[in-house]
Amino acid sequence: MKYTRKATPVVLAAAVALTLTACAQSERASGQGGGSGGGDTKDTFTFGAAGAPEVFDPFYATDGETFRITRQMMEGLVGIKAGTAEVEPELAEKWEPSADGKDWTFTLRKGVKFSDGEPFNADAVCYNFERMFDQNEAAAAGPAEYWSTTMGAFKSKAKDSLYQGCEAEDESTVVLKVARATSKFPTMLSLDSFSMQSPKALKEGDANNVKAQGEGFAYPKYSSAPVGTGPYKLDKYDEANKTVTLVRNDSYWGEKAKTAKIVFKIIPDESTRRQELKAGSIDAYDLPNPVDWKGLEADGNKVQVRPAFNILYMGLNPQKNPKLKDLKVRQALYYALNRDQLVKTQLPEGATVATQFMPETVSGYNKSLKPYAYDPEKAKSLLKEAGAEGMTLTFAYPSEVSRPYMPNPQKIHDALRSDLEKVGIKVNVVTKPWNGGYLDGVDNGQFDAWLLGWTGDYDSADNFIGTFFGNYDVNDFHTKATSYGKQLADDLAKADGIVDKGQRDAAYEKLNQQIMEDYLPGLAISHSPPALVVGPKVQGVVPSPLTAEEFAGVTVGK
Repeated sequence: MKYTRKATPVVLAAAVALTLTACAQSERASGQGGGSGGGDTKDTFTFGAAGAPEVFDPFYATDGETFRITRQMMEGLVGIKAGTAEVEPELAEKWEPSADGKDWTFTLRKGVKFSDGEPFNADAVCYNFERMFDQNEAAAAGPAEYWSTTMGAFKSKAKDSLYQGCEAEDESTVVLKVARATSKFPTMLSLDSFSMQSPKALKEGDANNVKAQGEGFAYPKYSSAPVGTGPYKLDKYDEANKTVTLVRNDSYWGEKAKTAKIVFKIIPDESTRRQELKAGSIDAYDLPNPVDWKGLEADGNKVQVRPAFNILYMGLNPQKNPKLKDLKVRQALYYALNRDQLVKTQLPEGATVATQFMPETVSGYNKSLKPYAYDPEKAKSLLKEAGAEGMTLTFAYPSEVSRPYMPNPQKIHDALRSDLEKVGIKVNVVTKPWNGGYLDGVDNGQFDAWLLGWTGDYDSADNFIGTFFGNYDVNDFHTKATSYGKQLADDLAKADGIVDKGQRDAAYEKLNQQIMEDYLPGLAISHSPPALVVGPKVQGVVPSPLTAEEFAGVTVGK
């Protein structure tokens, strides 16, 4: 669902459109059903996860492996309709904006409790938002990334924040205040990071006490024992056996989960996941190797292909390597990459070479942009002009993980590294486990270049290029070290505040062109349609274009 905000009195059509969508009612039933694990179904659904969770508090998470788990336990004020990227009510039944788009009144669902028995109400909502807002320096520097990229600032710089406060009018009515009308509000509240969590548990677990530790971060007690309102709750994380077990929340407000337990079995190697599915030790897994899709289906499994709603990119850090401040050097790197060959050999059928930092299904995509061609001679010429012949690049990739946009990180890295070396660049290879130093390394600016990507959270240009480049002070591309970073961030903020959808899309199209032609802060590589595979006895898995599947409706036959 695309939200058109009611912002200023001069935009009456937009106001009407927003009011119609904002008053949507939930279709979620409040039932007492749910499977018992008896009869013809098992009591456990075992999912083969590609990586370990980063942390169990979704507010401090940035990766899909963590969110896949916390999504089963947590809910937000708004949710995403299964199988789509459309927003729907969740813990809020409806919402209404003020005339200027700055005050949003949410009517909350009644009778909801957190899994620890604490009531969910307006006070709990305000406690959550104030908790998110008030972060220490360590958390603000990395782990609280989703707040930083969407809200812009924390309490220490309150005047720069999109969030401006929360008021509980009564038990079931809450008003969230924002600094300006924005295309992403309240859609952004569907992010897993904005899930509602038990105030009692947050307090008792000292939830905000994040500390810098070496190259990463140390998290408080709460981060290993989160409490939400969802259909499941955390039972245990067995690090030795690499499993996370969730159990059904029998006090859940809605329809009870059909399967009593979910076990996430962490299996970084894709071929091992495939073997375990065949052996019956797991019931499903994400990101099957595209070359295996036909074979998996021949064995009776169901390969469910999601639409491509992602981007793989090579991030660049001009602060770590000053040569990357030169546009000619960045262009040279781009011309050096044989992306057509990469897409054909390393990515699934249906993958495409990227022309910009968002897929074509997102509003604001610029259809006139063409891919940078593979031209190693031009790359060499540009490097020579920039005085960067023979430059050294520390280029990193993650291990122990597969991502929707990056099925096999090492093979993709090998191909790109080879391309760079062919034009005379000396590549220092660095690899670290996804949640064993890699993500923290990106956050802390340890690499000159690295492989990463993004699966969109909702249909919004701001969710792609705004997330990447909109926060001038802190972003992975370190645009603060460039001459254009402030201008780009300011222009992104202006585009986000345009009420008229046509004008807003046009502004984003222009920005996409500037990013690719004038700035080039990183190298957009490709878009891939990811898949997940379920065994022949599994029912109820609904594939999500956001890779945001919920498993409460899943059953596994005996």
